Amino acid sequence: MPEFTLHTIDYTIILVYIVFVVWLGLHLGKKHNTAEDYFLAGRSMIWPFIGISLFASNISSTTLIGLAGDAYSTGISVFNYEWMAAFVLVFFAIFFLPFILRARIYTMPEFLEKRFDSRARNYFSVLTLFLNIVIDTAGSLYSGALLMKLIFPEIPIWQTITVLAIVAGVYTIAGGLAAVIYTDAIQTVLLMIGAIVISVTAFLKVGSWEAVTQVVDPNMLSLIRPVGDPGVPWVGLITGVPLLGFYFWCTNQFMVQRVLSAKDINHGRWGSLFAGLLKLPVLFLMVIPGTLALVLYQPHMSPKAAAIASALAENPDLVYPTLLFDLLPFGMLGLVLAGFIAALMSQIDSTLNSASTLVTMDFVHKYRPNLDSHQLMKTGRWVTFGFMLLAALWAPQISEFGSLFKYLQKVLSYAVPPVVAMFLIGIFWKRANGEGAFAALVGGVLAGFMLFLSNEFFGWTNIHFLYIAPILCVVSAVLLVVGSLMSDPPAEEAVAPYIWTRAFYDAETAELKGMPWYQNYRVLSFGLIVVTVVIVGLFW
Repeated sequence: MPEFTLHTIDYTIILVYIVFVVWLGLHLGKKHNTAEDYFLAGRSMIWPFIGISLFASNISSTTLIGLAGDAYSTGISVFNYEWMAAFVLVFFAIFFLPFILRARIYTMPEFLEKRFDSRARNYFSVLTLFLNIVIDTAGSLYSGALLMKLIFPEIPIWQTITVLAIVAGVYTIAGGLAAVIYTDAIQTVLLMIGAIVISVTAFLKVGSWEAVTQVVDPNMLSLIRPVGDPGVPWVGLITGVPLLGFYFWCTNQFMVQRVLSAKDINHGRWGSLFAGLLKLPVLFLMVIPGTLALVLYQPHMSPKAAAIASALAENPDLVYPTLLFDLLPFGMLGLVLAGFIAALMSQIDSTLNSASTLVTMDFVHKYRPNLDSHQLMKTGRWVTFGFMLLAALWAPQISEFGSLFKYLQKVLSYAVPPVVAMFLIGIFWKRANGEGAFAALVGGVLAGFMLFLSNEFFGWTNIHFLYIAPILCVVSAVLLVVGSLMSDPPAEEAVAPYIWTRAFYDAETAELKGMPWYQNYRVLSFGLIVVTVVIVGLFW
């Protein structure tokens, strides 16, 4: 791999940015007096910040590197995860968001306790903590370390990960969710500037789309792939991708926590739909550049291109960092790297803050109810520090899993289906109860563990991970229904506030009649779906 270096100007830009976000976190930390201030930004956030923060936390350096790497190795079908988010967020805004905001909860596991019982809450809390550390925070640290490895190849990756964890941890520990959301807004601007510059520069260097189609297999330029496709087969697209997306956008604490901070239901809905809209340009800014690298680095072009192609064949996750260093001049490189590091910080701060919220509110506050709000805030800061250390220890192990994006999706496919089944059935079927939820948890987890051993460890089966998720979700759903029917129904007055009904929909329709069309979330949802369908149709 050719050596990449930074100019003094680039180092200065990056340093100034890091100092600024740490200062902002410390500054905002002085304004927090209660747990609600620290964990939910005082429930006062408006829709632009919610939407931008949702987008920034999702399109982190983990996803950025993973999308480009998968586009390079398997094609643009990896974008299916991104456009599907628009449909999932519309579903979330219609059916779930009103109930979680009216419940005045701090965490999504807390919602499961209100709907089912404490067993569901405890399990989901532990699972979310595990996924936050093993997938989200560690994945972000690893992707950032890949970038730093290009600049400082002599420094061990674990040392780079440690430094990144400390920088992101400092302002998150101090500033809480407000620091996370406000820095996300800044980080999104930098990230989008960087992505636009990379995309335009790469395309200008390639010359034309015809030049791409002459080199790249046409199958790699299609979103809808056949059943046997190793990336995103079409059956997995309509079954597995929506389920994984539902977990990520509708139940994952580190994403939903932004919505829980909304000042009201409308701002929560508008922010969610805004995030869905921001996901659509990702195809052009973050996915296609990975495919363009196939044209830019053909082995026969030059010794440098051959060296890069060889390195990328061995580790496709290096595609985006390589484009950064190879295509951008100094100064601009520093600005774009600041955006890249911003994306890294965005997911780390999000997951650390959500993990801290889960431990503090789902366990510490539950078993130590005598602690006041200020003590809970201090507890949350110490928990954040501890999780920062754990993620830094695990992150170096991710290199053993191959593609970073596939690592993220595979783990989710085995782990989250029982939770998805609980939320989906629990919000629509009032007969579902705690016993059914417990049966779904136990049976779903056991089935997932057995499938994992068979598929990943012993090699007895070879089921695509996008088929794993729906299989396990169906198993969990059946167990939930059977377990509920075999036990007493829940008290209707206890579960009624958490059930979507046609009566609720009709009442909401009456409320929306007095709103202008541009504030009516149903009109906005329809517009988002139309735009999404057009983009998918262009790359069918």
